[in-house]
Amino acid sequence: MKFKPTSYELLNVQSGRVFADRGWTLADPEAEKPSLVRAVYANKQFTPRPDLDGIYRYAEWMPIRRTLKHSCAPVTYKSQGLAAHLGLENLYITFSGWNPEIGAEMQTCSFKETEAFSVCARMDRKEKRTLVVQSAGNTARAFAQVCSDNDIPIVICIPEDNQHDLWFQKKLSSCVKLIAAPHGCDYYDAIRLGDKLCQDARYFAEGGAKNVARRDGMGTTLLSAVETIGRIPDAYFQAVGSGTGAIAAWENSLRLAADGRFGKNTMKVFVAQNKPFTLMSDSWKAGSRELVDLPAAEGRRQAEVILAKVLSNRKPPYGIAGGLFDALSATGGDVFLASNDDIMFWVLQFRNLEGFDILPAPACAVSALSQAVASGQVKKEDVVMLNVTGGGTLAAMGRGYQLKKPDLVLDPELPADEIIARVDSLF
Repeated sequence: MKFKPTSYELLNVQSGRVFADRGWTLADPEAEKPSLVRAVYANKQFTPRPDLDGIYRYAEWMPIRRTLKHSCAPVTYKSQGLAAHLGLENLYITFSGWNPEIGAEMQTCSFKETEAFSVCARMDRKEKRTLVVQSAGNTARAFAQVCSDNDIPIVICIPEDNQHDLWFQKKLSSCVKLIAAPHGCDYYDAIRLGDKLCQDARYFAEGGAKNVARRDGMGTTLLSAVETIGRIPDAYFQAVGSGTGAIAAWENSLRLAADGRFGKNTMKVFVAQNKPFTLMSDSWKAGSRELVDLPAAEGRRQAEVILAKVLSNRKPPYGIAGGLFDALSATGGDVFLASNDDIMFWVLQFRNLEGFDILPAPACAVSALSQAVASGQVKKEDVVMLNVTGGGTLAAMGRGYQLKKPDLVLDPELPADEIIARVDSLF
């Protein structure tokens, strides 16, 4: 059966203007102030599609033109072990990763697959330009796998220090090219590389948080939870680097409340960062929409020492209209912090209590949930969704894997024309 593209328009969150998507619109061309744009779907009701595979079960609320091979939706189940340990009666875990026993089969073990399958499905089949994605690690792995499986040309920019995250079950297609910012660089440096590459019209930026497909792909975690629970959760927990997944969950909670069949309660958004990289926490605790100052050298040092490397974005969509500051403010949410020791504790505890391994970032979220219970911000009877954004790595890698080494290591200080010429030579 041929897939019919999802019907939607775009909303400028700041001004309220609704306008048509021109195919890859990342911002309102008439905006007077910076703002995220949000998809406004023709179908106002949450309508899962049992006729579609994997994540495309939620295609009615994904801004896509087609479906791709090998997708898997997040899996939600009611916790027993962790719930009892924390004294919670209604804790639901939404898991994105590898655990076939519960139906979770994301090959890259990360919920970043949700955004990759959505973003790439937003692309026109006839697109001639090459997609550019910047990543601290997990997003790179997800886009590399999805693009390799579906023959979509892509250039992925990462910090060289994070290349250990680029492991795969089999050799990638030659349509996937990996370039790295050298040792000592961080995610922001990878962003700079990609931005310079996109100065050439033959390349185009995925767009990060500005891309409605990225956010609404990630928002399928909440849709999975609500389909299982039958209502909007009272509280949502996730560790954040950019905060995009939490913004996405908030946006879908608004759509679900407007539907009316799943409750109209406000879902509190709680997020977590890995100390000492605490940029958004510091800004939130200061009551500031603007990010507090973080010198580049200090940001790189903090990113180097944290265990959850993916939680280290120096330029997150925090203060922009519709960004994380608005999500936290609108829902009465909060930001928690976890040390490397906290994360290791919860990696081990989670495996003991729930039976499978998780990545450092979701362990940071588990720490936040524990803190919220201890502080009384979450009550024992509250319906809680814990977004476990990755896991099952040990089991997946136990099946065999190989590393993808960078095709090029490029200094982000190089002129754009030199970066473009070097990348051109790969094709």
